[in-house]
Amino acid sequence: VQLQASGGGLVQPGGSLKLSCAASGFTLDYYTIGWFRQAPGKEREGVSCVRIADGSPRYADSVKGRFTIVRDNTNGTVYLQMSSLKVEDTAVYYCAADTRGHTRQYAHTCGPRYVYDKWGQGTQVTVSS
Repeated sequence: VQLQASGGGLVQPGGSLKLSCAASGFTLDYYTIGWFRQAPGKEREGVSCVRIADGSPRYADSVKGRFTIVRDNTNGTVYLQMSSLKVEDTAVYYCAADTRGHTRQYAHTCGPRYVYDKWGQGTQVTVSS
């Protein structure tokens, strides 16, 4: 049972990347899925999530209007479309699943990272000219 994040790479400021999160051993369709990122020397922070309770997306203020999270139930994949990328978006990006339903208590946010119990290995996103 594991998650796999992919799609990272090197992109110039203002460019776009699309990250994918897929699972093996279980399906993502029934759980809140979150994207997190960790830059060197910084704590891991929440970027976005798609909630299972109401299907609605949530975004950190720093990425609102630039990132879009999409759940594709036809192939059990969650995507993070990133546009207008900035140097400060450089980080390792992780996807995570809340398979225990703990994000339900966080009605308007994605919840803290410790409520997510399944994590992928991360994919590097580097924004640089």
